[in-house]
Amino acid sequence: MIRLFVKYKSVLLFIFMFLGSYLVFTLIYNLYLELFRSPVYYPDYFTHLVAKQSEALISSFGYNAQILPHQSELSMKLIVNEVYLARIVEGCNAISIIILFLAFILSFFGRLKLTLLYLLAGIVIIYAMNIIRIAILAVGIYEYPEYTDFLHSIIFPLIIYGTVFILWLIWVRIYSRKHTV
Repeated sequence: MIRLFVKYKSVLLFIFMFLGSYLVFTLIYNLYLELFRSPVYYPDYFTHLVAKQSEALISSFGYNAQILPHQSELSMKLIVNEVYLARIVEGCNAISIIILFLAFILSFFGRLKLTLLYLLAGIVIIYAMNIIRIAILAVGIYEYPEYTDFLHSIIFPLIIYGTVFILWLIWVRIYSRKHTV
């Protein structure tokens, strides 16, 4: 039995590190959601910020974008050219995706400085791609309402998860180079 642990030490270490860091970050985030609800930043600070930045990006495309607190849900209503298109909910703020990214990168922890820089860069890239995907989705739904389901079910997740997957691949490549030299 001990031989199996020794043989698969790196795999087990990856699994425990991934699950442990994912669990810790998720618990911290859920605690944040429970304790820091704010009437000023409705429904929570990060979701509100993502909604405001998405509104600004959509407006920069030449559309009249507006966000408003939803009256009966913990979300922000996204309105483009006077048409209510979508809700921006807590799940749209990319924090859960960032936690997934962090857990994976920490599971392949390299040199401290390199790992921290990559984590920071990855968080910024994921966050920015999330704002871009919300804007693309909103404009896409406004211009092509018949493709709403396709845009929301296929394109929307593909953009964010594709970004995370590419970042993971880059990290594994960087990590494997550092450990094979």
